[in-house]
Amino acid sequence: MLKRLFDIVASFIGLVFIAPFLLVIAIIILIKMGKPILFHQKRAGLQGKLFTIHKFRTMSIGHSGNTISVKGESRITQLGAVLRKYKLDELPELWNVLEGNMSFVGPRPDMPEFFDRLKGEERKILELRPGITGPASLKYSNEEELLSAVEDPHKYNDEVIWPDKVKINLDYYYNKTFFGDLRLIFKTVFK
Repeated sequence: MLKRLFDIVASFIGLVFIAPFLLVIAIIILIKMGKPILFHQKRAGLQGKLFTIHKFRTMSIGHSGNTISVKGESRITQLGAVLRKYKLDELPELWNVLEGNMSFVGPRPDMPEFFDRLKGEERKILELRPGITGPASLKYSNEEELLSAVEDPHKYNDEVIWPDKVKINLDYYYNKTFFGDLRLIFKTVFK
């Protein structure tokens, strides 16, 4: 209850406070890349229910729909690379937090095909509201760079990164606290 109250108040204040900044980013995207400004995609949320995530668009229109992103991909625009590097593309997710589809802290919301892979105890992760940040997000904040350095990014993601994220998120499930969440938010902001 305290966590959800914090999410509502902080996301509302955050949206009001950074609205001018969001407008500037939106205008720059419009000028440099055209429409659409926002990227919308279905993701698995609380209890595995699908919701629409909102981000600033960072890729060219009409690219192939891979489920992972690798640094330096041709589908990521120059402006998009900057937005992704500083995680500015994720600022519209504050709206998802306000709506209740996401929290500030929790497992990143996966594509539906990933959450279907969760088995047994791993499915406890679906009892968590997905987050903008979390322990797995912090550990893999340079995920696109890691994937760009391996021969087969999809295989590396499937066999190394994703299983590790599941373990980290399950550990978060069992050990989460409100003050622990605040520490993760501060670590994210100052990273």
